[in-house]
Amino acid sequence: MAGIGFELRKLLRKDSLLGMMQAYAYAGIISSGPWVLSIVGILVIGLMSISMVVPEFLITQFQVSVTYLVAFSLTLTGFVQLAFTRFTADRLFEKRADMILANFNGLLLWVTLLTGLFGIVVILFLFPNQSIMYRLLMLAGFVILSDIWIATIFLSGMKQYKAILNCFAIGYGSTVAFALWLRPYQLEGLLGGFVLGQFILLIGMVILIFRNYPSRYFIAFDFAKKKMFFWSLVWVGFFYNFGLWLDKFMFWFYEPTSQPIIGPLRASLIYDIPVFLAYLSIIPGMAVFLVKMETDFVEFYDNFYNAVREGGSLEYMEKMRNEMVFTIRQGIYQIIKIQTITTLAVFVAGEIILNFLGISLLYLPLLFVNLISVGLQVVFLGVLNVFFYLDNRRIVLLLTALFVVFNGIFTAITLYLGPKFYGYGLAAALLLCIMLGFKFLDKVFDELEYKTFMLQ
Repeated sequence: MAGIGFELRKLLRKDSLLGMMQAYAYAGIISSGPWVLSIVGILVIGLMSISMVVPEFLITQFQVSVTYLVAFSLTLTGFVQLAFTRFTADRLFEKRADMILANFNGLLLWVTLLTGLFGIVVILFLFPNQSIMYRLLMLAGFVILSDIWIATIFLSGMKQYKAILNCFAIGYGSTVAFALWLRPYQLEGLLGGFVLGQFILLIGMVILIFRNYPSRYFIAFDFAKKKMFFWSLVWVGFFYNFGLWLDKFMFWFYEPTSQPIIGPLRASLIYDIPVFLAYLSIIPGMAVFLVKMETDFVEFYDNFYNAVREGGSLEYMEKMRNEMVFTIRQGIYQIIKIQTITTLAVFVAGEIILNFLGISLLYLPLLFVNLISVGLQVVFLGVLNVFFYLDNRRIVLLLTALFVVFNGIFTAITLYLGPKFYGYGLAAALLLCIMLGFKFLDKVFDELEYKTFMLQ
């Protein structure tokens, strides 16, 4: 979905500091905006509600409730996120963009119905002691967030980065404003404000999608047809999202590291705070990753496959292949460099940040470990993205499945070994998957021309 690539290249062609800053800002918003802004919004609402919401434990209940909504909505919609992204990209390549909006509406209907049914079952049987308003808000928030993750698929294909920025600003600004306005109503007020703000964000995203993808009919379900549906991407999307949350789930439901918060929801105060603070450092690495992949790499990638389709010389194809390899190495090196600088900056300012937020310095060692994990996650995402471009879905499926297995095993080991080892499970799992990914990348590029021509 090359819309963002065109826009980034246009900004970089200005050959000015402003153009470069605009390109990286746009890339950062698209790549990590929803996740990071949700974290910032939750933290801001909590910090500004301390004096108004009594007892303070209600703020913790609100933050934990929203965290579960984000975790489960992301994990469950992971089944369709990548599969529908591929459907959309294929239709754009075929110049059949008129099919996209109708199928988006069809998918949105299915996601709304299925997440709504799932949410109804959960609130009826797992939250018997909570108020009706709390349960209804949890249901609404779960459905709305699930729809938002589906709508987010289209952001990278749009060229209207200013409209996207305004949409996020209004959506998350409304989330904070409504939550603070309704905070006198305690937990339900905070949660209601969050749900209202997310609903405004969803409406804004849907309006942008309707403006960018015109269609002659309103709803369709072509994405579910066998020829247009990729089961491997269904499981990749689930494994990737589930793998990222698995260590959190394990800390939440392991009694020595967690405590009950509200209903069946538990939290691990020793693990959650450092993890979510660490994720705020993901923006620079994600921005660099997106700019490098969608500008330099895509240019050589397009040249290689255009030469394949149009009968270019083998020498030219080998040159483009070598340029792709060089660009990937440079891109991964720059991601590592930027994340290292960001991590070192947080290392230096760690105590100041924790003191400012009123968080105990005992969290500092775990924060440092999680910063490394977050940096490794960006590198892992970069490796997966290359395999997606080359349509090596089996390798991506293997790597994401191994990520789930490794994260589960290593996190269990660290829980057994004790507090000194907390956080190392995720880092070890990501590092091992990255090493395997590098090995597979070497093999794939060594055999690229052979597989392109001899196995078709």
